[in-house]
Amino acid sequence: MASSGAGFGELLRAWRDRLSPADAGFTVTGGRRVPGLRREELAQLAALSVDYILRLEQGRAVNPSPQVVAALARALQLSRAERDQLYRSAGQLPPQDGTISTHVPASIQRLAARLGDIPIGVFTADWTLVWWNSMWTALHGDPGEIPAPERNLALAIFGNGAAHASMRPFRSERGEDAFAASIVADLKEAVIRYPADTRLRQLVQNLRESSPAFARHWATGTAAQHVTDQKTIEHPEVGDLRLDCDVLLVPGADLRVVTYTAAAATPDAGKLDLLRVTGWTVTT
Repeated sequence: MASSGAGFGELLRAWRDRLSPADAGFTVTGGRRVPGLRREELAQLAALSVDYILRLEQGRAVNPSPQVVAALARALQLSRAERDQLYRSAGQLPPQDGTISTHVPASIQRLAARLGDIPIGVFTADWTLVWWNSMWTALHGDPGEIPAPERNLALAIFGNGAAHASMRPFRSERGEDAFAASIVADLKEAVIRYPADTRLRQLVQNLRESSPAFARHWATGTAAQHVTDQKTIEHPEVGDLRLDCDVLLVPGADLRVVTYTAAAATPDAGKLDLLRVTGWTVTT
């Protein structure tokens, strides 16, 4: 158990040793020298380099950014109290009430890890991607190649940066306009629920100024709930995949768990199986 006065590197090592690889979604094989996660496994989960993890643990890297601390807290499946301790050990204030939380409860991570056969991504209330599995990467490309602040679905749809450039072409059964409108409606509700969240306000302001489509949806004031959809994703290796996209809400955490599935014994299910085996992550 980590001491309440432990330093950042000591906390990382203690909590890395504590977390079961199986609970983190890794296949456990013989010959492991440590009971918990290897550094390279933690680096993969947090989308950081192994060298940076090592330097953090050894105290050679100091002042990690809030995005890095949040990513490590999620990867280590910390409780809220432990997450706050990690922030304080990094010399930062923990996330305050009234702002959007990026915390993904350990139970949700364990559940998602056990559903590794299907693409799963976990989003916050402002549609920022904070957790994903290897099948999500195989289907959509590697989110780790996108700067953490830009891993946002609204930026992917309406922006002109890295998130938009990496988004693979898709078609929505409901229509692209309806899908886009539902994301804007979710952001409008988030602004009401989190009036103290300056990052959310800045996101909305930037998109209203830079994207006529976003501004149009924002001005309509029409509720457009995000519901189950069927999407055709243009994959650069296996071709078009027509998949059911479901959004599952996590009560009490204000998270959205997005899943993609295909009916058994269909060509699309076969393509998902192929992605599962090959792990294709070619970006477009």
